Amino acid sequence: MDSFANALEAVAGALERAGIRFLIGGSVASSARGVPRMTIDVDLLAEIREQQADGFVAALGPDWYADADAMRKSLQLGRPFNVIHMPSGQKFDIFPAVSEFHRAELDRASWMPVGRSGEDRMYPVASQEDILLAKLVWYRQGGEVSERQWSDITGLAAGVAGLDRGYLEHWANRLGVMDLLDRARG
Repeated sequence: MDSFANALEAVAGALERAGIRFLIGGSVASSARGVPRMTIDVDLLAEIREQQADGFVAALGPDWYADADAMRKSLQLGRPFNVIHMPSGQKFDIFPAVSEFHRAELDRASWMPVGRSGEDRMYPVASQEDILLAKLVWYRQGGEVSERQWSDITGLAAGVAGLDRGYLEHWANRLGVMDLLDRARG
């Protein structure tokens, strides 16, 4: 098993042992869903609360850089934090599930193989629609300047068959990114 797979299995196992519901999002999720892009980190959406930080750090163990105090502070502010698998250098950005949209993402995630080898394990992965919506929100929040993010968005909007248009439009309106979705669909 490669270092990416080892790190992903370890962080997923720690989240599971700590009783934290999560999903894989971002570029790793879009790659798993058929729109590949290289990435240097893994985005996770997690339903983690401040009181779970110590248990999560303990479940990760000594091979990880993980600071429970920094996690709690980030969670108080509703901001992401990261943990790093020291043997591989693999970084995981963990976004706390704080909104109704985040809960919808977690509910819609489906289990599928993720990895870079023939030994891919099954993980909860964000739906195609939710990956697209999250990237639209990130693009807007980032000042709409990231060419890489826009390329991901247009690739997802054009390259993925069978997107649920009703779901996309419902959440795009609620999230304030309907104009970007229309532009991406061209």
